[in-house]
Amino acid sequence: MRYRPIDNELFIGNRKRLVSRLKPNSVVVIHSNDIMPTNADGTMPFKQNSDLLYLSGIDQEESIVLLAPDHPDEKLREVLFLRETNEEIAIWEGHKFTKEEGTSISGIQNVKWTNDFEKVLYTVLAESEHIYLPTNEHLRNASVVETANDRFVKEMMSKFPLYKYERLSPILYDLRTIKSPIEVKLIEHACHITEQGFRRILDTVEPGVWEYEVEAEYAHVFLSNRSRGFAYTPIIAGGFNACVLHYIENNQQLKDGDLMLMDVGAEYANYNADMTRTIPVNGRFTKRQRQVYDAVLRVKTQATDLLKPGSSIPEYHKAVGELMTEELLDLGLLDKEDVKNQTAENPAYRKYFMHGTSHHLGLDVHDVGSVYKKFEPGMVFTVEPGIYIREENIGIRLEDDVVITETGHKNLMRNIPIHAEEIEDLMNSGK
Repeated sequence: MRYRPIDNELFIGNRKRLVSRLKPNSVVVIHSNDIMPTNADGTMPFKQNSDLLYLSGIDQEESIVLLAPDHPDEKLREVLFLRETNEEIAIWEGHKFTKEEGTSISGIQNVKWTNDFEKVLYTVLAESEHIYLPTNEHLRNASVVETANDRFVKEMMSKFPLYKYERLSPILYDLRTIKSPIEVKLIEHACHITEQGFRRILDTVEPGVWEYEVEAEYAHVFLSNRSRGFAYTPIIAGGFNACVLHYIENNQQLKDGDLMLMDVGAEYANYNADMTRTIPVNGRFTKRQRQVYDAVLRVKTQATDLLKPGSSIPEYHKAVGELMTEELLDLGLLDKEDVKNQTAENPAYRKYFMHGTSHHLGLDVHDVGSVYKKFEPGMVFTVEPGIYIREENIGIRLEDDVVITETGHKNLMRNIPIHAEEIEDLMNSGK
């Protein structure tokens, strides 16, 4: 792996927390993700299953974690299965984890090759009553691809129909919502790498540069800092493109007088940053651009202050919507009649601010967790209000990553420039 080793106390602790939530005589089985094909003999870069990573730290294909905390044989209470390597695999694909490395990374003492999995599974099932299996229950899941875990669910329910099957995902999703100090540090490091990319951009952007050239600068910084690259497909949007919420073509030339919206984040050790900044291509905001920019920044600042223990996403989004409504009135984009005629399902501000303000962040960019769960210390959220005025060619979004603490919150992107004056000064300091 490119990233530095992670203290396996993280994964040992994660497994302990999961085990404490299981029913008696249970077994948990989680498979790694598949390597996905492109065309011919090509494959996509491997991306590990987040739940398996959370419980083991194993970032390699064809891996399986089995937990049976009440099994009479202590050796079978935690078992990690790895792909057995050989000389041919080493020649063509490189190094694969040894059993010793599997233990060092995960803290699981009993490591076996995957060809022993079926035998061990049958032995464990003989003493088990409940079988916990993972499925993708993310609210935004729209995938039609069948995963290794999906196939295993079908296989198990066909072979062993009389066991009591349990949903693992609700438990893991709830656990993953609260980040440990180690996880927060990993996310913060991804934010630090993202900061370095943004500062490089402030030195290089000017009229005539292409969006994809900006993307390339970020990629250079991310890869140079042990990141696998972008946490998600980057948005580098100049001018009107900034009003397209999921613009990812990044193929247009930046023009004098336009704004450029950049929604980018670095990945580090499978944890993710998620940042948005909007800057003037020529280094100076126009009066109108500055008015809108400051309005978005005020909403972001106030929205961040609302992230504290005890609230919830629906309550929070409602409050942010009220803040945004006031700013849009001041900007002349809404009037009192618009507000009077709005409904709860279609608030007036949605014309210029169409998306949510925050989502969970962690091993997944849109991380798992109930939107109704009350905010608790250790939760990490994005804060990303925006105003998009298509008729004025203005699209502005500002986004930071914030962890909730006992007394309020901590901004993990606090060192990334965001105030208009600082951005203008940095963009013009060497010109």
